[in-house]
This record gives sequence, C-alpha cells and structure tokens, in this order.
Amino acid sequence: MPETPGEPLLAASRRGADAQSRRGADTPRRSRATFEDMAARRAERLVNLVLCLLSTRQYLTAEQIRTAVPGYEPNDGGARADEAFHRMFERDKGELRDLGVPLETGRNSYFDTDDGYRIARRTYELPAIEFTPEEATAVGLAIRLWQSAALGQAAHGALLKLRAAGVTLDEAALPGTVPHVDASDPALPPVLDAVRARQAVRFNYVKAGSRDSEARRVQPWGVVSWRGRWYLVGHDLDRADTRSFRLSRVDGAVRPLGERESFERPARVDLLAVVSSRGPETVRTARVRVRGQRIDHLRRMSAASVPTDAGDELTIEYSDIEWLARQVASAGAAAVALDPPELVDAVIARLRRVSASVGAA
Repeated sequence: MPETPGEPLLAASRRGADAQSRRGADTPRRSRATFEDMAARRAERLVNLVLCLLSTRQYLTAEQIRTAVPGYEPNDGGARADEAFHRMFERDKGELRDLGVPLETGRNSYFDTDDGYRIARRTYELPAIEFTPEEATAVGLAIRLWQSAALGQAAHGALLKLRAAGVTLDEAALPGTVPHVDASDPALPPVLDAVRARQAVRFNYVKAGSRDSEARRVQPWGVVSWRGRWYLVGHDLDRADTRSFRLSRVDGAVRPLGERESFERPARVDLLAVVSSRGPETVRTARVRVRGQRIDHLRRMSAASVPTDAGDELTIEYSDIEWLARQVASAGAAAVALDPPELVDAVIARLRRVSASVGAA
C-alpha cells in the first residue's frame, strides 16, 4: 500500500516524541507537554516542506522555502533569526535524507547564485499498483462487503489509499461477483472464524416453510454467497451428510463445539455446487411502507413504489421471510411491514428480541 508523503515523517516524529517523553519521565508535566508540542510542530513543518518541494519542478532556494513553508523563523532582518532558520533548515534536510526522501540540490540556470532544493516525484512516489484478475475480483468483493457497518470503518481507509494510488476498479467487469452482498448476517463472523479454525459449531436453524428451529451440529467447510445470500456448507454431524444452511435462517447465536483443528475439509468439495443444487424456493411478495431516512436498502429491493400520504409503499419480492424481517427491522421507525401477516409477525418478534437484549444489557 503506498504511503502518503507525510506518513514516514509523522511516524518518525512520534518516535522522537516518545523518546523525549521517556527521557523526561521524571520531569514536571509541563516539560513533557513542551516536548510533545515541539515534536508536533516539527512533524507539521516537515510535512509542509515535503509537500512544498513536491509541488514544483524548479529548485527552490532556502529563502523561498523560508517564505513558503510555515514553521520557520521569519526573516526580520536580524542575524539571530537568520541563524535560527539555517540551523533548523539544515536539521530538516538531514532528517528528510535519513528518512529516505530523495532531496535533490541544484540550480535552475547559470545565473542563479544560490543552490535550490526539490523532490522529484519519479524517485519519490511508488510505482503503479497492478492487480491480476483474481486479485481484482477479491477487491471488488471486499468493496461490497464494506457496505456492512461492522466492516466499513477499517476498510474505508484502505479504499481511499487504493484510489489515491490511482487504482480504478470496474466492479461491473469483475468476474464471478454478485450485484450485492449483504454482510449484516450476525451469524457470518462466528461462522467464518469456525471455518478458519476448523472447529465444529452448533446453532438453531429454521428450515424453509417452518416456524420452529432445530438444533444443528456442523463441521463448517466454508461459506459462499449465492444469489445475494450467505450459505454455510459443511458436514451435519447428526445427519451424517453434507448440508448447506442459509445464514439468515440461523436462530440465535452460533457457538463453537469441541476443539479447534478437529477435522479436515474434503479436498475436492465444490461448495458452490452444493449450494446451487438446493431446490428452488417459493418467491413471495411483501408490502412495506417507508418514509424518512435509513431506507435506501429497502428501496433498492423494491419492484414498485407507490406514494401515499403516510409514505411510500414498496412492493418487495422475497423467498426468506427472516431475511426480509431483518432488513425492515433495521430501518427502525422508518419502515413498517404491511403484508403478509407472517412478515409483520416476524418483524415484531425481531424488534422484541432486540428490545429484550438491550434491556438485559
């Protein structure tokens, strides 16, 4: 991942500030604060110096740098200020070179009497980042996963760095990815952990067409996305057979079972083939009324929208009532399930569980 121009300077400054703080551990608090302030000012000055020297192709003299870069002693015509500036500038040049910044010295023409300084971008910036098709696919899938609030903050910074490095991703051209991947299933993180640890799990599962959950014990082989839904594929210990489970139908927590690294995943199992071989599910239609904020995800799902005085009524096709109930409940008061009654009951039940868990906490 490429570094921004100020990153090595800030890191070095923090190290200097830490060292100063350690040396001044027995000094009064005011002295430690002074060391930290000095380190922060030096870091800001060095960052400004790098940005200034990167922004021009010409060599800038010391006086030009003194005028352009905040933090240096201003020229008041006195010898003391000049001496302070030159000492500071010499230290800064040495620190930049110690950090590996390619600081060049030269003159713009034969008529110049003083040396100037610049940083050539060709020697300072990292080469362009290139991805193989497989790597681009992984990045595209990760971007879709970042729509989850749980993953968004950490990954947002990585995406900004990729864009700053000039990496452009054409998500529509990425092979094998899906239009939208919902990473909000609460069962997804513990299941992924169990897959990596090769540790069996237990959970309650609601089969399609059923209202009651059944206990399951599974050796997880992997997780795949199929038609915008997450599925766990593994060996069902109670049924002694390969099974797949839609994570949105997991009722309650997924808990570890037994020891880590307790089984081996079959070498030639096609997880996607196991999931895609599931029989077709009945598609139903629901009506949901929305208004205000936090309902963009529901609008994207809708096949039709009818404005009313109470809000917009959306028509949404679904095959998993628990999944749709979670989407509606996540919008809070901005969404109300209208039909079918089973969806209304599922949303109410989910909201009650959330309310009970908050009250217990």
